[in-house]
Amino acid sequence: MKITPQQYQKIKQKAYELGFNNIGVAPAGFLEEEAGRFENWLKNGYHGKMQYMENHFDKRLDPTKLVPGAKSVMSLSYNYFPEEQQAEDTYKMAKYAYGKDYHFLLKDKLRELFQFIQAEIGQIEGRVFTDSAPVMERTWARKAGIGWEGKHSLIIQKNRGSFFFLAEIISGMDFEQYDTPFVTDHCGSCTRCIDACPTEAILPEKVINASRCISYLTIELKGELPAEMQGKFEDWMFGCDVCQDVCPWNKFALPHREPFFDPHPDLLNMTKNDWEEITEDVFRDIFKKSAVKRTKYSGLKRNIDFLRK
Repeated sequence: MKITPQQYQKIKQKAYELGFNNIGVAPAGFLEEEAGRFENWLKNGYHGKMQYMENHFDKRLDPTKLVPGAKSVMSLSYNYFPEEQQAEDTYKMAKYAYGKDYHFLLKDKLRELFQFIQAEIGQIEGRVFTDSAPVMERTWARKAGIGWEGKHSLIIQKNRGSFFFLAEIISGMDFEQYDTPFVTDHCGSCTRCIDACPTEAILPEKVINASRCISYLTIELKGELPAEMQGKFEDWMFGCDVCQDVCPWNKFALPHREPFFDPHPDLLNMTKNDWEEITEDVFRDIFKKSAVKRTKYSGLKRNIDFLRK
């Protein structure tokens, strides 16, 4: 089924009404240019102990194997940059985790958008995704014209920086006109993100050694934290925003207007002492339906204890 530019415009309008700040489409197909790069990344062990990254290699590189009959990948972005941030002298968490878990919100919005598409165009096979399946989100975002890939490997938009989530609809929609891929790299000779990374996780050619990344170490890694990383976390207890905070393009980041992402009233004012003495009951209250629950209370305590040594 061919989607006309007029129909696509209606889809875009609905996406904006739902709060997405950008949308683009690219034809589905095998990501040939990514295959070797991803294979080398795995061979070098840059995925650390995230064994799931080794699974579904073919599906990760070809959305038509993930969604049979897929003709297009629709990429969308959703702003999460907060109006207020944590105090300077406290244990820090990545801004995306201030509010409730984005998976819940974005999945609901994607389903509503897909239902709208089916009502407007007809029955179409497809699936919605947001960081929840073997989808190379950043590659598809670039192909769909959402932005370019920065040296920190995150997608950057000229008018709003990089503090946004990515989401996709992979479906049987075939568009008469696809969006132009983003081929211009506006990072130029800037290396601020590389220079600022406390654990030297950002390598040349937009490669991330995730096994050294604070986000991986404080969220994904189970068990004991590596002794060699002692003193290198710069008070980050859950995730890390250093590479984004130093990026010049994020001076254009605008505060989100999504109540779902607003932090618990107590979160932004918590001191180091408050975090060190946090109980499991307080943890459950502050992080109810939060992405921070991934680490569990024991994981957050482990991270805080590591920072105190």
